[in-house]
Amino acid sequence: MQYLLPFTSQHCRQLVAAREGETKLAQTVLTHDENAVLKETLAKAKLKGARFAIFGIGEDIGPRANLGRGGATDAFEAAMAQFLNLQSNRFFDGKSCLVLGQIKTDDLQLSEEAATQSLRANVEQLDTRVIEIAEQVMQAGLEPIVIGGGHNNAYGLLMAAKQSHNKKVAAVNLDPHSDFRPREGRHSGNGFSYAAASEALGYYHVLGMHELKNSEETLDQLSSFGGGWHTLQSIWIRREVSLASALEEIVTKLNNSQLPVALELDLDAITNMPSSASTAAGIPLLDALHYVYTVARHTPCAYLHLAEAAPSCHVAGLQAGYRETGQSISELIYAYIQGRGQSQ
Repeated sequence: MQYLLPFTSQHCRQLVAAREGETKLAQTVLTHDENAVLKETLAKAKLKGARFAIFGIGEDIGPRANLGRGGATDAFEAAMAQFLNLQSNRFFDGKSCLVLGQIKTDDLQLSEEAATQSLRANVEQLDTRVIEIAEQVMQAGLEPIVIGGGHNNAYGLLMAAKQSHNKKVAAVNLDPHSDFRPREGRHSGNGFSYAAASEALGYYHVLGMHELKNSEETLDQLSSFGGGWHTLQSIWIRREVSLASALEEIVTKLNNSQLPVALELDLDAITNMPSSASTAAGIPLLDALHYVYTVARHTPCAYLHLAEAAPSCHVAGLQAGYRETGQSISELIYAYIQGRGQSQ
């Protein structure tokens, strides 16, 4: 079954606000034709010089299966509306990007009254789709840039990376939550613990972890696994360690693992970002951009995953949420592309 809903050149034309004398990214990126076979699209894009494949996973069953709120369904559309209207110029011309589309999730979305176990069963079905699509992208030699959806999708991406690279994966995650909760059924809070149990995760570090948003049981599990962390409080509040030194330590540990690197970011980490679990005590967007750029530049990244953005959760309404999340995700995508372009 075809689980990818293509993002076509027509979608690009509908989004772009063309201006005389200017070229927008929508006019230069590669796209996935409606009737094309995914494998062929990926192969052609690679031959044309593409390095990155952008796709979305618009769903909120993962966060709701974690007893959280919904809304993480339309971040991909918000991001593309902003990203594709940026200028194609000497700094970045867009030709290294393939915009693939979104993984099909409509048939898995359940009503607000759905039972927790039903939601968790559907997250398991979504896992198989994420693995299938992401693995094809990686095996084609392209780096996925994935816009969620819940952080439950980290599991499928890690499994796909393991299968594509034939080795475990080292992950770093900017997130107030470690998402290393008990394996009680699949949801957005245990993608990394399931990946560890499936031997897809070889090393794991959490940056910006909130000291009071992780249970003692979760912390014990993470410690037993050998995971590391720098807390939000230790860097941004108590100033016991600088962000620069924390990132230097993280980069060293990731490289010492000699594993492909999964670069993860939960939009919940950023101050007042419309997301599944937004926070007033978060980190500045500029620090999140620096994190993405630094890890992308200095480690062998396999993919970038931007999870949990929920435009509809903006206090000023959906339109403001589309604009804020779209602009923020666009900047994060560009930070990753910049870092990878300057990597050794």
